[in-house]
Amino acid sequence: MSLLSIERMRPLDLDDVLSIERASFSMPWSRGAFLYEMEQNQVARCFVVRHGARVAGYVCLWEVADELHITNIAVHPDLRRRGIARTLLERVLADARQRAIRLVVLEVRPSNAEALALYESFGFRVVGRRRGYYYDTGEDALVMEASLAEGETRSEARGGNRRPR
Repeated sequence: MSLLSIERMRPLDLDDVLSIERASFSMPWSRGAFLYEMEQNQVARCFVVRHGARVAGYVCLWEVADELHITNIAVHPDLRRRGIARTLLERVLADARQRAIRLVVLEVRPSNAEALALYESFGFRVVGRRRGYYYDTGEDALVMEASLAEGETRSEARGGNRRPR
């Protein structure tokens, strides 16, 4: 989609962001949670992706030392399967590489097949499982990571390849 632009999330974006959040997640973040990430959390950054003037999606992340943790990413249901999440993730990872981020981590529901396929296409792999992570259903979270450093993941650096059970 050629009309996509990515910008820092602003409080004025929150009505649109919250609409996407509520349509995307059974445990949506609140307005206060997004405001905290934007205004108080020193390691957090949030971005919106616009399709023309419309907020099409967003991503929030934490940057700590040389690691990035993607805390939240979603695209408006009407605009899914058009490459918006892929574009957003491509730009986040390209920016991380430029700033010498070594590792990107995220959690995802095992039942979210589309998200899993997207993350795997970027080289993310499952390195762990958080049992009962999602309190609405008790579903586990898969912990996925992607190394941005040449040829190494954190698991390999530790000397093992942990698989979820």
